[in-house]
Amino acid sequence: MASEELLTCVRAAARGCTAAVTGQPAGSPAAAFADLSRACEELGIDEWDIYGGGGAVARLESELAERFGVEAAAFFPSGVMAQQAALRVHCDGAGSRRVALPDLSHVLVHEEDGPRILHDLEVSFLTRGFEVATAAHLERVPGRLGAVLVELPLREAGCLLPTWDQLAELSAACRARGVALHVDGARIWEAQPWLEHSFADIAGLTDSVYVSFYKGLAGLAGAALLGSADVVAEARLWRRRLGGTVYRSTAEAVSALVGLRERLPLVPETVTWARAFAAALPAGLAVQPAVPQTNQFLLFAAGDADAVNERTAAVVDERRIGLPAWLPAQEPGRIRTEIVVTPAALTLDPVAMAALVGGVVGVSSSAP
Repeated sequence: MASEELLTCVRAAARGCTAAVTGQPAGSPAAAFADLSRACEELGIDEWDIYGGGGAVARLESELAERFGVEAAAFFPSGVMAQQAALRVHCDGAGSRRVALPDLSHVLVHEEDGPRILHDLEVSFLTRGFEVATAAHLERVPGRLGAVLVELPLREAGCLLPTWDQLAELSAACRARGVALHVDGARIWEAQPWLEHSFADIAGLTDSVYVSFYKGLAGLAGAALLGSADVVAEARLWRRRLGGTVYRSTAEAVSALVGLRERLPLVPETVTWARAFAAALPAGLAVQPAVPQTNQFLLFAAGDADAVNERTAAVVDERRIGLPAWLPAQEPGRIRTEIVVTPAALTLDPVAMAALVGGVVGVSSSAP
């Protein structure tokens, strides 16, 4: 089979599994909506939101504002829109279109140049590659800035995180310079155990935070922007201008409320499982970062992606355990994948799964 066919084969086989080393089996739409119906009854959601007002959306926004200790929160249909709105608001307020951010930021890697095309934003690199952004990095960015953006965690670097002290020092440097600090918190739920501070403490170091609902919380879709009342009010205007004030978002909001109650408490367990799995991997598999800081990290190995994916598809079919698909790495003769540990892994033995993945890749396990 061709490369794309093999990738599709691995991913299709994994979707039929209830247990998985990486990723969360989605289940059927019918089952998901049946669960949401029960959740509406349990949560007492008995009215629809209208254009994001009232109902489950208002309740979600209120709960988020309280959890993060901020004045306001606004639901957005996507994180891309939420972040672009936040950066636009901060840059307009500062009178500068320049934003300092990592070169691996989602804003630069996955958004088709939207911030520049839609908002005329200019980019200065805060960091390059697998690097944690610090106050020292900010000092090396000259001139006036409209905003500083950090991604907590930096997904393209294996979900790399600063220490709490590094984040606090960067926050202080931003405030001393008079520039807004925005946090891309798409995976902030998974970052909190590493930072060892509350969500309110984290938000207290920032001027705005974006959170996602469909990753760690396993919601249907959607995001929120959190911050001061003024920033969020301006962001709501940009949400409307960008076409994001949709008629109803009740289903997405209810799924996020469920995620806060059912999935968020499991995050520490997924982080622990990820670290145990990574520690048990054979030496021929390289982990980035060396000790996972969240439930998500990168794996690198020597090999051919097609050959490994063919073996992976066969093992998934036989064992009914979701395993990762592999892609060619930048270095010739090397392959890479991303591990995202979810509650679907928690019934599995991480040491046994490390040996299984090593065997599929063709690396012998040193685990006892």
